[in-house]
Amino acid sequence: MTIPAKTLFVNQLTVGQPFQDIFLVARKSLAETKAGKPYLALSLMDRSGEIEARVWDNAEHFDPQAEEGTYVLVQGIAKPFREQLQVVANKLQRIEESAVDLADFLPASPRPLAEMAQELEAVLDGISDRPLQRLLRIIFQGETLARFQRAPAAKKMHHAYIGGLIEHSLSIIAMAYKAADHYPLIDRDMLVAGALLHDLAKIEEFDFARPPFSYTDRGRLVGHLVLGVDLIREAARQVAEIDKQQLDHLIHMVLSHHGQYAFGSPVLPMTPEAILLNQLDDMDAKMNFLQGLQTKMEGEGWQWSEYQRHLERYLYLRAPERQDAPLAEDPSFSGNRPNQEESPLSGPEQPPAPGSRKKPPTINQRQQSLF
Repeated sequence: MTIPAKTLFVNQLTVGQPFQDIFLVARKSLAETKAGKPYLALSLMDRSGEIEARVWDNAEHFDPQAEEGTYVLVQGIAKPFREQLQVVANKLQRIEESAVDLADFLPASPRPLAEMAQELEAVLDGISDRPLQRLLRIIFQGETLARFQRAPAAKKMHHAYIGGLIEHSLSIIAMAYKAADHYPLIDRDMLVAGALLHDLAKIEEFDFARPPFSYTDRGRLVGHLVLGVDLIREAARQVAEIDKQQLDHLIHMVLSHHGQYAFGSPVLPMTPEAILLNQLDDMDAKMNFLQGLQTKMEGEGWQWSEYQRHLERYLYLRAPERQDAPLAEDPSFSGNRPNQEESPLSGPEQPPAPGSRKKPPTINQRQQSLF
């Protein structure tokens, strides 16, 4: 069988459109309808986004063809379901990875890598504190630098694409420069160093060699906060002139940058630089998330988004002016993904009715963040 080149992307699917093309299986479950009939619930993705799909007929036959992380040739039609677009697939056939172009399935930063690499070099040159600059130079070289430039900043919520980590870090630094000029109590070099290092260990936390992005065993067991401290301490052994208190301050910024115990920080931010880094990090993550939501809007003018469960609100956003938009978008920004807690037959969680009393969040709900 001749494998066709991919020509149709998720963000190009329209209602009533029959198609046949290759997609990556991001998630899969074999479930049953209320009548006991088996069906396949899939999430299909490519570099432009992600969409839910269902195989209602011959589900058990097609089940082995669609393992998570594999590529499948899908024959189906796009249909509306509860105000969202969904694929109803008639046939699935597994395609070997060697037959596809990974660039069709890896979402990537809209910023050119060469441009961000040059900007990073300028940031390092601009560090006036020599011991701190030497520490950063030791860290940002070789394989660590290469992976930092390629890694996503998160698995789903923000900057979840190739190059997302360096893009996120440089965005925080751009704001850090302005904030340090505005607030005289801020140690600019320390704030910039914290911005560069706060998420660095995501190069070890995530497996991003191929889509869909996933956690490494070490990433799940240890996490990027502790892994980041290990990276800093190891490099600091080569910088005899770095002050111990300065090193503790830097490590504190990494450990506290999530801002709350509920979000995984073992300590709360307790220095001006740590408090500011937490705020800038959260701001940049949320703005990137909102920008991704905006790119999914159709039509013109101001519009309401779907209910955003993790933010507990609707969002009122202005649709972007339609131009030749790049396909490199965060797959998590698609409005077609159900909440992981939902059953395949349930719809998205609805906001509380006006005047109703809302139950306090569970521990798991409180721990949802954009980090």
